[in-house]
Amino acid sequence: MKLLHVDASPKSERSNSRALARHFIACLREQSVALDIDYLDVAQNPPEHIDESFTIAAYTPAVQRTAAMEQALAASTALCQRVLDADAFLFAMPMHNFSYPSVFKAFIDNIVRAELTYVVGSSGQYIGLLTRQKTLFITTRGTDMRAGMPLSHMDALTPSLKAAFGFIGIQNPEFVNAQPTQFAATEEREKALQRARLQLSDVARKWAKEQVFK
Repeated sequence: MKLLHVDASPKSERSNSRALARHFIACLREQSVALDIDYLDVAQNPPEHIDESFTIAAYTPAVQRTAAMEQALAASTALCQRVLDADAFLFAMPMHNFSYPSVFKAFIDNIVRAELTYVVGSSGQYIGLLTRQKTLFITTRGTDMRAGMPLSHMDALTPSLKAAFGFIGIQNPEFVNAQPTQFAATEEREKALQRARLQLSDVARKWAKEQVFK
């Protein structure tokens, strides 16, 4: 299985989302899943935020683009190819102010590309092209936003991820959310991380059962 693993935490060794992502990969290997990992750390190597030249080039038909336009899109085009080549996605990130880190927003902006990751059908409908990839989002949240908790309505991260990746074809992504991890006592934080680790073990077993990944 070719796994595109993207980390987005600005923290390094102290990052809970990074540690949980490593745990998931270890769980996959325990299930004898053969992995070819394409790793991208968007915190250390952030994609460029889109600008005017990118936007103009992206919405100019390919046959009409100048060399300068192609250059403006080159990094995005290469990133889209990495996404298209993957069999599965592992995205790990903290929640920042109720949504994803800005570097991950830049990643999304670079991979939502007409004629590469989505097309417009004859009747004007949008058709996502990433329909075969399994997808797991690992998120860490400072406070507890599980259903029924006082701040559950402030989770803008989950619906935004579903919308952006659903647009380019990802259906039924898996979510493992460790919460609360920041604004909690040590014991409560460790319980949240342990819940997440158990969930990740379950997802790994589920993925391993899929014949396409063996």
